[in-house]
Amino acid sequence: MNAKEALRKLKKGNQLFVDATSEGSELSTRIRRDEMMLEQKPFAIILGCSDSRVPAELVFYQGLGDLFVIRVAGNVVAPSQIGSVEFACQRYGTQLVVVLGHSQCGAIETTVDALIGDPDQLSPNVAAIVDRVTPAVHSIITGHESEDRAELIHKSMRANVELSVRMLSMRSRIIRGLLSHNELKIVGAEYSLETGVVDFYE
Repeated sequence: MNAKEALRKLKKGNQLFVDATSEGSELSTRIRRDEMMLEQKPFAIILGCSDSRVPAELVFYQGLGDLFVIRVAGNVVAPSQIGSVEFACQRYGTQLVVVLGHSQCGAIETTVDALIGDPDQLSPNVAAIVDRVTPAVHSIITGHESEDRAELIHKSMRANVELSVRMLSMRSRIIRGLLSHNELKIVGAEYSLETGVVDFYE
């Protein structure tokens, strides 16, 4: 699909959304578009991957204003993601953060392949993502390069989620303070593309 067709499809989809959420429609009560214009009160923050197959609002069956979603390839933790979490916690009083990884994650696969193969083949910008995933993945891959690739990728994805959970508190005084006062909980989770099930690491 070329860019012109893609833009047309987005415009059509948005019109369908507007129609579906208009007053008196089937979805209007759940979506509450008019109520969300002036304020939002998200009950959870989702730090997830930008993979197009894992839209948090659909995965968790939530409507407008319910989730504060931060999406970046590999659900990595960088200053802008930490700042976004801090913002939502302070501005909206949201007390739950979910770091959501998923099966068949391209960022994880790229990192695993780079560690096994030649990382110099990556563009500098993709390498920046791989560099953030590598600390979680390196020990899983090193010395195990000949093992089953799918299993290595799954272990790496899980380790990356767990590292992101730790990094949120390690790199933020605000988040550490909220955690110490039991005003915030951070949990890791993984979404299965194969089954649609989210497994929480509690």
